[in-house]
Amino acid sequence: MRRLARVYLAVILVFLYLPIAVMIAMGFNASPLYAMPFSFTTDWYAALAGNARLLSAGWNSVFIASITAVIATVLGTMAAVALSRRTFRGVTLLKILLLPPIAIPWLITGTAMLVFFFWTGIGRGFHAILIGHVALAIPYVVLVVGTGLATIRVDLEEAAMSLGTPPLAAFFKVTLPLLFPSIVGAALFAFAVSLDQFVVSYFLATPGSSTLPVEIYSAIRKGFTPEINAISTILLLGSMAVILAFAIFARPGAARDRS
Repeated sequence: MRRLARVYLAVILVFLYLPIAVMIAMGFNASPLYAMPFSFTTDWYAALAGNARLLSAGWNSVFIASITAVIATVLGTMAAVALSRRTFRGVTLLKILLLPPIAIPWLITGTAMLVFFFWTGIGRGFHAILIGHVALAIPYVVLVVGTGLATIRVDLEEAAMSLGTPPLAAFFKVTLPLLFPSIVGAALFAFAVSLDQFVVSYFLATPGSSTLPVEIYSAIRKGFTPEINAISTILLLGSMAVILAFAIFARPGAARDRS
């Protein structure tokens, strides 16, 4: 059974990572049509340096995802604390309402946002994309931070308050440090949700405010080039480096050990 489990795990990992490995490898293939045999080259990365549209779209994606992560993490953490530590009328309903935005297909969400933004005068552009991404990321943040709060002992904060520490100071000195790994994980989750978002960005983007997924879709319709592999590889390796740094330095299990 152990061997079977290991084989099954290996098959799953190959299924998940083999397409990514092929994409990275084809970014170094000399043939623009991915012809074999493989011939190593870095010409597509040199071509990417002169592709203003892809670089601009990549920067837009990273910029919007970074701001989305900050705003969604702050608002989502505040909401998670209120839902986990406060009892008020309708709290159960609010927790249930967090699930539909995650389950509803993004095509429906994007269409609804487009209609709503035009109806309210918000329109399209960077600001609309940012609002849409934040709205999509907040439920994930609330769920991740709420799960972290569930592992933290409430009596630690109560003990600090019993010794004369004000409630707000007790939260920042006791609960927040223990919750920090969950908050960082939620921020990375929000960043990934925004960076990967295509449908909402496609509906709300205007010329000049296109994100990388939208630009890749447009490029595929006109003719796929390995420059897309190159910029995708750069973003992928950058994201993996951030997640690896978090896994090494944040040590998510430390908070649970201290509690």
